[in-house]
Amino acid sequence: MRLAPIVLFVYNRPWHTRQTVEALLKNELASESELFIFSDGPKDEKSAKEVNGVRRYIKTIDGFKKITVIEREKNCGLADNIIDGVTKIVNEYGKIIVLEDDLVTSPYFLKFMNAALELYKFDDRVISIHGYCYPIDGLPESFFLRGADCWGWGTWKRGWDLFEEDGQKLLDKLEEKKLMRLFDFNGAYRYTQMLRDQIAGKNDSWAVRWYASAFLQERLTLYPGTSLIRNIGLEGSGTHCGASNAFDVKLAQNPISVKRIDIIEKLEVRRAIENYFRSLKSSPEKKILSFIKNYFNNVIKNLNRIKINW
Repeated sequence: MRLAPIVLFVYNRPWHTRQTVEALLKNELASESELFIFSDGPKDEKSAKEVNGVRRYIKTIDGFKKITVIEREKNCGLADNIIDGVTKIVNEYGKIIVLEDDLVTSPYFLKFMNAALELYKFDDRVISIHGYCYPIDGLPESFFLRGADCWGWGTWKRGWDLFEEDGQKLLDKLEEKKLMRLFDFNGAYRYTQMLRDQIAGKNDSWAVRWYASAFLQERLTLYPGTSLIRNIGLEGSGTHCGASNAFDVKLAQNPISVKRIDIIEKLEVRRAIENYFRSLKSSPEKKILSFIKNYFNNVIKNLNRIKINW
């Protein structure tokens, strides 16, 4: 079996990048895998120091079959960097494994990804393989969900060919087919709003367009029941992520078996994820934060009234 090339996208977080690479090196297939690193250019002088720090570190990496570093001269932004990089590598190699600089892998991540990419390579119903799984107990060892995802994933050229870069086209189709509620896990997560914000330039999410592209084509992604990915960038350092521990997980300590299962969406898992999304909205922490936010908003309004009256 020819292993899929690993493509790592980095920017200005030296510590996160190091954790990602060191965890990846603990995978038994790392030494047999080619690694491509796309380093985005700095936005300004402030970010240049961190970008240069990342670039110094990635030039010291060893332990993979071959390492190729692509340094962007200018800042592409996360979405353009990923879309361009994935397109180039998957078109050349036919398949790909994609990571970002804040994703720590289980030692069994590469084994799962490569085995699944091999097993389902000729089945057009399967668009991708994903490494992250939500912290939900009692899930099957592996399962399919409609759509695609973005935290440690792999696909084939035939899968990435379905990616639609134009967010407006995707939104128009969702509205035409009246699929927004289903797309949003029955209103539990605001993916449609995320897509609208991308169209309006409020975010630069490639991931919501990848999800929508696969969802509209009724394609499926294979997930492990125990997460092979842990996102360490949700402490507020990421480009598009605020601080949160809602999606933190314990990494799989054993291999995930890859065997052919029915290629249909596991609706009970989809409902479990929907319930998980809803629990985040009603968690005690969310209620406390909401109370604090409303409290201080009222204080500010009262202070403004006092200033006006004064």
